[in-house]
Amino acid sequence: METRTITRPAQEMQHRLQAKRWLMLIATLGATLMGAIDIFIVNVAVPTIERELHTGFAEIQLVIAGYTLAYAALLVTGGRLGDLYGRKRIFLLGVITFTLCSALCGFAPNAIFLISFRVIQGAAAALMTPQVISFIQVSFAPQERQTATSAYVVTLGLASILGLVLGGGLIVANILGMGWRSIFLINIPIGLLVLLATLLWVSESKAPGSQNLDYGGVTLLTLSLMLFTFALIMGGNTGWPLWSIICLVLSLPCIVAFWTYERWLAKRGKIALISPSLFRLRQFTAGNLTNLLDGTLWNGMLFLVSIYLQTTLHLSPLQSGLSMTVGSIAFIIASSANATLTRCLGRLRKRNLSIGAGMMAVSYLLFLLATKFLVAHGGVIPVLVAFFILCFSHGFFYTLVMPKTLEEVTTDHVGAASGIFTTTAAISSTFGVAIIGMIYAALTISYKNSLAAFELTMLLITLVSLGVIIFVQPLEASRSNISQ
Repeated sequence: METRTITRPAQEMQHRLQAKRWLMLIATLGATLMGAIDIFIVNVAVPTIERELHTGFAEIQLVIAGYTLAYAALLVTGGRLGDLYGRKRIFLLGVITFTLCSALCGFAPNAIFLISFRVIQGAAAALMTPQVISFIQVSFAPQERQTATSAYVVTLGLASILGLVLGGGLIVANILGMGWRSIFLINIPIGLLVLLATLLWVSESKAPGSQNLDYGGVTLLTLSLMLFTFALIMGGNTGWPLWSIICLVLSLPCIVAFWTYERWLAKRGKIALISPSLFRLRQFTAGNLTNLLDGTLWNGMLFLVSIYLQTTLHLSPLQSGLSMTVGSIAFIIASSANATLTRCLGRLRKRNLSIGAGMMAVSYLLFLLATKFLVAHGGVIPVLVAFFILCFSHGFFYTLVMPKTLEEVTTDHVGAASGIFTTTAAISSTFGVAIIGMIYAALTISYKNSLAAFELTMLLITLVSLGVIIFVQPLEASRSNISQ
């Protein structure tokens, strides 16, 4: 009788905790949705902002680049702040700042103010995003993380669709005569809902013990990433002037100095921003390399497809954007059904990452063949079918990578590890457009034919994608007991 009295309340408490963590996931994914939508929705509004603010192309570039720059440079720091001072606390700070800056962007009187608020908004997103991944790692059991990660990836896919639809819809609707300003103001009600849900459903967590932030590491890493990212974003769009090359060159000694400093701190027994022991974890290192290579190829491909649809198939920018939502839908379907698809593999599920990487390589080839041989007979339809298959394959593969990458990481360093993973993803996006775009431009000049340049660049992406199969091999090893 006594045993029942003790067990029943414990079971009820466990049930409430299980329900709460799924509510927590919903709350935090609201912030993920808000932050991701903001990237796509601004891209749609660029021509309108440029016209109504009477500004030049360089300033408009900075509206987009300022956000990306602050976001990429501060992701690791944002994740580590969550480890040290509380993930819920830092997440709330990010949500409040992001929402406030959205309002300020919406009422910005000129381009200078808009750029400034976008930079702060990007920094706020860097506080939010790593905490979402950290919440998944510390709140869900290993067997549940794939489902939670699928929800996270689905949210990113959904954001791409909503961003395109909302961006165009809000500008056309011109609610209360706000025009492009409404694309920022829409974040206010979303941010307030996320804030309320976080206060109600999200529990606080942080690394044990009293620790201080590694300010030297923050300074060196932020400087390194700012020099590197700014040069890639702005240099690629301005023909690689001398200043962009100088920034790229200077970023290298800065990152060497950062890593040397981090190792020095670790040897003295102090807490580094990024523990060098993280990169002694085979799965973590392999996962980030996979993320970098796959993200570079993927974002480069998306860049090429957008150009192909408009220059070769002569679709308008709006038609091109709507056509590419087919890929977002495929991405969402694959991410949602990831666990089911993995179970269908049966005994082969232990090799699901290799299978996913192989599917990606084959899908790149199918897409290339569709654009080369089928478009003359079927028009845009076979291209979109091949694009759907390609995005479906990527949705299946990408949903597997993140939980495997972080599988060995302990809760003490999960924030920093999440920041590194998301930084790698952000850099790969910039890499893809800069590197693949440069190759495509060089081939276009060489062959004086944009279609030939597209086909050769896609062939290169297809061949290089085979390297992803090699990179994922350490990720398919069983979970190790390496400690930090």
